[in-house]
This record gives sequence, structure tokens and C-alpha cells, in this order.
Amino acid sequence: MADEVWAPLLQQADSDVPGGKERLFTALYAELHRLAERQLRASSGVPISPTTLLHETYLGISRGQAVFTDRGRFMSYAARVMRSLIIDFARARRAQKRGAEFHITQFETGAAEQQSASVDERMLEQLSLALDELAVHDPRLAEVVDLRYFCGLSIAEIAAMREVSERTVQRDWDKARLFLFHELDS
Repeated sequence: MADEVWAPLLQQADSDVPGGKERLFTALYAELHRLAERQLRASSGVPISPTTLLHETYLGISRGQAVFTDRGRFMSYAARVMRSLIIDFARARRAQKRGAEFHITQFETGAAEQQSASVDERMLEQLSLALDELAVHDPRLAEVVDLRYFCGLSIAEIAAMREVSERTVQRDWDKARLFLFHELDS
């Protein structure tokens, strides 16, 4: 989306112009749908559709008071909302497996698949906690992770969006990965 189209949409959304967030979300629907598909692929075992995730994200964004100064911040915020929704869904599913709302409907034969999905859900939750910790220490690095890993943007796209050099983004990406590796390893 061109900057001349993007800037007024951001300004309307930030100024709480009636329908501003809706117009921004509508303009980015296709890109956000791809983001939702990517988020769900990364968190295998979460059986919701990208459209459902996207609509739940819209509800989260429309209720929030976040300020979107540029496209990158909006996409990063949308990625965080999606990540949070996926983790909440995975937690609820894990609680059901432990007996909450206990209903037996059939015998499961894919125990290995369930074990793998449970491990993936725990890893995603650990990654989310580590990203939250990174955001406390250095929000810029956390934003790079959201844009690169969760939004699927390239180093060049992030650099152009932030108006910095690709080398700067690469250094931020490397620092963030080291921090996350350390957090996940401990």
C-alpha cells in the first residue's frame, strides 16, 4: 500500500475518527489474512481457520487503545494480538485435555500427534513469554521479531518501513535471536 494512502488511514485510526480503524483494517485485510495463515502454520496443531483468527484479531485491535504511527507498528501489533489469541486458544485446549469440560466422544489413536501438538503449544507459549520479556528490555528488537518472524517481512522490507539501513535491521534481528535463544535455553 502506498504511503499516501497509508498515512491518512493511520491518522484516522489514531484520532479515533468514527470508522477509522475499520477502514484501516479493511485496507489491510488481504495482508492480515496472509499473516493469520502464517501464524497458524507456525503454530501447528491449532485447529482454527485464518479467517476466524483474523476476525478475532480485528475485535482485539478495535477494542485496544494502541497508537499506530506507521505500517510496521500496526503489523507488529496485529502479529502480537494474533500470537496472544493462538496462545489463549492453545491454553484452553490444553485445559480441556487435562479434564476441564471433560467429555469422552471417541478413543484417540493418534497419541503421538497429540504429544507433538502439546509440545508445539508449550514452545509457542515459551516463545511468547520470551518475546514479552524482550519487549520490556528493548521494544525495537521485539518489533523486528514480530515483523520478521510473525509477519514474514524480509530484512529489506523492514528496513524500508523503518527508514533505516538493512544492516541495522540485521543487527537488531541478530541481537533479538540471541536474546530469545538465551531465554528459551534457560
